[in-house]
Amino acid sequence: MHFQGKRVCVPDQRVLGLSSRTNYDPSTSVTSTTEAEASTPAEPSPSIDWVDIVATIVMAFAALATAWSAFQSDQWGDTMSFSLSEAAAARTESTRAFTRAGQLSSVDVSTFIAWLEAAQSELAAGEVDLSDGYVPDAASLSGFLYARFRPEFQAAMDAWLATRPLLNPDAPPTPFVMDEYQVAEAAEAEQLQELADEKAALAHAADDNDDKYVLSTIIFAGIFLFAGLSTKMRSRIGQNMMLGFSIVLLFGGVVYILNVPISV
Repeated sequence: MHFQGKRVCVPDQRVLGLSSRTNYDPSTSVTSTTEAEASTPAEPSPSIDWVDIVATIVMAFAALATAWSAFQSDQWGDTMSFSLSEAAAARTESTRAFTRAGQLSSVDVSTFIAWLEAAQSELAAGEVDLSDGYVPDAASLSGFLYARFRPEFQAAMDAWLATRPLLNPDAPPTPFVMDEYQVAEAAEAEQLQELADEKAALAHAADDNDDKYVLSTIIFAGIFLFAGLSTKMRSRIGQNMMLGFSIVLLFGGVVYILNVPISV
């Protein structure tokens, strides 16, 4: 077709994908799309699974309790180690003090025996007068030995001589049974032995507390197991059983560690 000398091209309906027998109606297409969307069911909104939430809370508390138990176990383990070391050191010093005390006692016994023999010889020879008690004479052998007594033994010796042992048959047999006879090293050894016993008892108590916190760690590990299983069970009954058991273990474990001493 020609209009005023210009050619107008009419598109072929086959190219446009339209049949000459089909009339395209946009309103019909929109209506069909709307009906299709209306016929499609809406997706349900996800529901809250309280088992997962409670299990997560239980495991969070179990994690905190496990960390606390591990920390306390380490603290009590250190206390046990330090106490055992102190007990061993105290026993070593106590043994050393006992040995020194035994050596000093042997010196006292030896000097006393030598003095007694000298005093009896002088008494038999009439060189000393015991009517007013023993008065040491530096020029005599007994006086020489008396001047060399240890100060601790000399105090006991003076108390013994005051009972007139060479003349009084009721006097104590030796100065070593007198209350005045004391060996400082022996008393120190006793104190060190008591300290060693106290440190050993503290070490045993720390070991017991360490074991208790290790046991609580195992309890809280079981909580993780049962709480985790509660989220994997298919049946609701199984979920509730596992979750309930984990909650019971959690409360029991918390009560247990509250009764165990804390190491700071």
